[in-house]
Amino acid sequence: MAASEHPDQAGIHSGALDSETIRSSSLYNEDLAPIPASRRSWNTYNYTALWVAMSVNIPTYMLASGMIAGGMSWRQAIFTVFLGNVLVLAPMLLNAHAGAKYGIPFPVFARASFGVLGANVPAVLRALVACGWFGINTWIGGGAINAMLVVLFPAWRNFAAGVWICFAGFWLLHVIVIMLGIRTIQFLQGVTAPFLLVIGLALLAWAVVKAGGFGPMLSTPSKFQTFGEFFHFFVPSLTGVVGFWATVALNIPDFTRYARSQRAQMVGQALGLPATMTLYSFIGVAVTSATAIIFGQAIWDPVQVLARLGNPFAVVIAMLALLLATLNVNVAANLVSPSNDFSNLSPRLISFRTGGLITCVVGVAVFQPWRLLANYSSYIFGWLVGYSGFLGPIAGVMICDYFVIRKKILLAEDLYQRGGFYEFSSGVNWRAIASLAAGAGVAFVGLIVPSLRPLYDYAWFVGFAASFAVYWSLMRRPRQ
Repeated sequence: MAASEHPDQAGIHSGALDSETIRSSSLYNEDLAPIPASRRSWNTYNYTALWVAMSVNIPTYMLASGMIAGGMSWRQAIFTVFLGNVLVLAPMLLNAHAGAKYGIPFPVFARASFGVLGANVPAVLRALVACGWFGINTWIGGGAINAMLVVLFPAWRNFAAGVWICFAGFWLLHVIVIMLGIRTIQFLQGVTAPFLLVIGLALLAWAVVKAGGFGPMLSTPSKFQTFGEFFHFFVPSLTGVVGFWATVALNIPDFTRYARSQRAQMVGQALGLPATMTLYSFIGVAVTSATAIIFGQAIWDPVQVLARLGNPFAVVIAMLALLLATLNVNVAANLVSPSNDFSNLSPRLISFRTGGLITCVVGVAVFQPWRLLANYSSYIFGWLVGYSGFLGPIAGVMICDYFVIRKKILLAEDLYQRGGFYEFSSGVNWRAIASLAAGAGVAFVGLIVPSLRPLYDYAWFVGFAASFAVYWSLMRRPRQ
């Protein structure tokens, strides 16, 4: 069967699965199995709450405040954040469709385009990025615990290993949550989302009062004298915003596989993502601007801001809120996907929980998050823009395959079988691998050739477009 053929052209029905057939496959385990309609319970509120809880976190705050530190005015920073999140919402909803329709997670969905074994390439790339994010959030959370203890017990400041103990404790909390499973995540998002927004607004109100109103807070002009200077900073910043959620834009089927309907997940995500990211980014921008007035210097790290509130009770409440927010986003965005992705490497040996434990170890031991958060430049232009050069091409291949090549029709049973429709060449679709390599190559050539630097600055967009075009061209040719 030609790899570019439409499933219906082969006379194969894409309806109910033969559960006995796929259960015996080496590509199957219970965590990767399709979710039956009877267990798809997530509604519009669940998806809105998911994005509220994932967006209200310290890295979101630091994303916008880092732009202020880099020279943008508050209007320029907020516009960049809003535009970036509207742009990333498009591939988010496109990739979400297959999860809601077939009940399959991201690594299984990737088998349709990359092959039943080749899917491990995008899955591992996505998992490694998630490991890095897991480490970043866990380090931030450990720092928040340490700051809270310093306020409650001033002598803790003199304990050299204090921050590392707090880091280890917060890391262990994630291990406990991942062992409890996916239902714990749904509970955390639904219960805490409204509370976290209230805490953020309270922090904003404090800054307004202390700084003497919005006027003084937001009066600092842009440091860029010309449009050219602004555009040079704007482009990688916009790519960084897209890269911020480019991870979840790939693995969103891990969540939409639980959707009651396509409408539930689409409306919920459209309501939750751009609005919440923009609102919480505004809080980061406003509070960062206010710190220049209140403390005499712009502080882009909210943990440091909260540690200076003065009122121990307020510090504890605020820190607990940020810890809850960080736990929410870390589990939902940075443990669910890599747990499934690592499980996809060997479904019979690696369960969802085992994959989560692998993530917990790799995120700390390999990525060393304290280095990634050294300054706003390494955070935005190094980390966010850099990995988007891999994720954009993956999205380009998968979206082209599902909507253009497959016309949204997948043979779900064959996604779990060797020798089926998605076997390609010994389990790998080398056309997809070549397209991914081409997209990433075009994006990263800007790091090697100075005159082509804009290609790297637009890494996600350039990589997406290049891989989409190459994959479409290669898949149009009949397989010999």
